[in-house]
Amino acid sequence: MTAGAKAGNRLSAGAVVVRRDGAGHSYLLLRAYRNWDFPKGGVGEGEEPLAAARREVSEEAGIVDLSFPFGEVFYETPAYSRGKVARYYLVETATESVRLGVNPELGRPEHHEFRWLGYGDARRLLVERLRGVLDWAEERLAATPVRVGPPGDS
Repeated sequence: MTAGAKAGNRLSAGAVVVRRDGAGHSYLLLRAYRNWDFPKGGVGEGEEPLAAARREVSEEAGIVDLSFPFGEVFYETPAYSRGKVARYYLVETATESVRLGVNPELGRPEHHEFRWLGYGDARRLLVERLRGVLDWAEERLAATPVRVGPPGDS
């Protein structure tokens, strides 16, 4: 985790979306072409990164019932793709259904597929930069007891 995007870097924000099921949990991954990632996108001018992360999950996956059991703690990737930095928050949802939203600029969904996956399967699909994000989330979840019932908004 870094202290924040450095000047000159473009910041995007997203979320590692987790759904607890029984004694375990699944991560939501979205695929665009051959690339798997968590829901994320650019932070708009004047928009707070946490608000952007919430918006991106809603727009890209149709999930709005998000809780933040870890507060506003985040993980930022090192700069990639011409100075882009991605900030991810760890969120929980009770929603299993995903609706890949249509991007108005593209006139089609940005993503081609979604999957709810356990840690090992998710890790195999992600590039190294995103494996660090997943490992960070898994460490936090491992240290947190399983909830009973759906997560509430925090």
